[in-house]
Amino acid sequence: MKLYKFSFALMLGIGTLTSCSDKLELTNPNDPTTGTFGNTTQDLEDAVIACYHHTRMEGTYARVGYTLECCRGDEVWNVAQSWNHLSADNLNVSIDNSEVAWIWRDWFYVINITNFVITKCGEDDNVLSETMKRIKGQALFIRGLAYYNLSNFYQNPPLILDYNSYSSLEGLYAANHEEGETDPNAQYDRVLDQVEKDFSEAMTLLPTRDAGGEWAKGRATSGAAAGYYARALMQRHKYSQALTVLKDIIAGNYGHYELMKNYGDNFREGSAYENNAESLYEVQFLDYGSQGSDDEWTPVNISKNASQGNALEANFAPASTGSWQDLAAAPWLYWLFKEGDKTKDGKLDPRLYWTLGTYETDWETYSDGLGNMCYTEKMSDENPAVVNTVNGGIPVAKYTNFRTGLYASVVTGLKCGINIRLMRYADVLLRAAECENEVNGRPTQQAIDWINEVRRRANLNDLALADFKTADKLFEQIANVERPKEFGCEAGRCYDLIRWGFFHDANRLQQLKEHGAYKLAADVKEKIVYGTSGVESTFDKYQKGHEYFPVYQNYMNVNSSLVGNSANKDMDNFVYFTKNGWTIHPVVDLSK
Repeated sequence: MKLYKFSFALMLGIGTLTSCSDKLELTNPNDPTTGTFGNTTQDLEDAVIACYHHTRMEGTYARVGYTLECCRGDEVWNVAQSWNHLSADNLNVSIDNSEVAWIWRDWFYVINITNFVITKCGEDDNVLSETMKRIKGQALFIRGLAYYNLSNFYQNPPLILDYNSYSSLEGLYAANHEEGETDPNAQYDRVLDQVEKDFSEAMTLLPTRDAGGEWAKGRATSGAAAGYYARALMQRHKYSQALTVLKDIIAGNYGHYELMKNYGDNFREGSAYENNAESLYEVQFLDYGSQGSDDEWTPVNISKNASQGNALEANFAPASTGSWQDLAAAPWLYWLFKEGDKTKDGKLDPRLYWTLGTYETDWETYSDGLGNMCYTEKMSDENPAVVNTVNGGIPVAKYTNFRTGLYASVVTGLKCGINIRLMRYADVLLRAAECENEVNGRPTQQAIDWINEVRRRANLNDLALADFKTADKLFEQIANVERPKEFGCEAGRCYDLIRWGFFHDANRLQQLKEHGAYKLAADVKEKIVYGTSGVESTFDKYQKGHEYFPVYQNYMNVNSSLVGNSANKDMDNFVYFTKNGWTIHPVVDLSK
């Protein structure tokens, strides 16, 4: 079941109707205000749909919010060498980049609506009916999601929680620091404290996916809140607390989750694939053929004919399909698959098929006979798909219809109907393994077992505990083999790089440069070696503090109470990382 769009412009800036006391007061049912709307359960049910709807905007998950996060990692590069993706890719976004500021803008629209719902629900959860608990729990989850993303994009966003404390959207941009304080990481901690609080409270209010039944499909559940609570805890190395939560998810305390037998089922549209047993939470988009005709890029997006799709496919797909050909996969990721573990029958890891759009002889009869199809065109070794006809590049197949044969060409804009799976059970397992390794300070059989559960889905041989003598080596396996192969070209990699401290260690930064290496106009399958002629890396241009995007200068011009973050100040965050006593694992050669 999809959560269908509810036209709800009033939530973008509800005003209050006033009238003179000696005149007849009339209430227009088509022009609700904070005084007339939100006082019934049905009103708040409608408002919750608006909360979900605004997570499907350009700056949230419909395009730039997702693709710019992909660029910040080491698995995707800007093959078009243009537009806002380039500076995001190079981690040197300027303070006057208005397009990158769309992410800030659209997540604060989300916060505005969630604040309305949460404020209307009140502070005492004990007096709420079961329906109202679900309403508040969903709003808390979505607000937690908003601030989780804002903190990882912008480091020190304003923390505004009470809808009655501001009278306009600009009022949301209050001071992002305490008076006299200039350290952006202090606000970063305050925001993540609230993120943890929102997710943990949502866990107590929402049903499990099992108890929620049909209602739970497409909605936040206690399992979704628990998964994101663990993510938030891990962002500040609270591994012991996160491990407890992750174990509870694995034990089924928040509903039953399992890996889908076919990895590719996580990246296809339709009721047979979406909201499946592996999905803790996903963003809902209308399937192909059922969408409206209007592409609305504004944060309002209230057209009754809105397409309600996403534009990831238009960014990822090859030029030959009519896409914008903006992004490509890092050659490092391709060779990680090609030179890495083969399946038990000697074939390539099947996750490569669904992640990258390359021709391979192993795929000739793969996926119900579709094999080496690029949309509806047959590929060959002499005619592989390329993202950009000028600059080359390896196409990203994930979250596109590259492998499904659904249609022949991409209709650019907000037209792709594939739900974006924000958290899958595979992430729970690999995060649990990472936390287990950190808490014990050494590899354990339990950590290995959780990793092997994910590997077995790909028909790979099990890892052996005896091959990992130190926590550093197992961390290297998780961080730079298991996670890239399972989640390659999915957003969130830079969040991991930040929490791992990779921007603060010379050897780790060198590793990122090697991973992000590319060569313009190179053959799709050319082995790219960093440091050789013609090879560049997206991380060559990284500036200290720019693992975050800067706070848009125009926002600070309008609101003098805002201060910039580490990117605005070119400030190294190494001191913050080390004063917390967090560990940066050294680079380990896994071949030894």
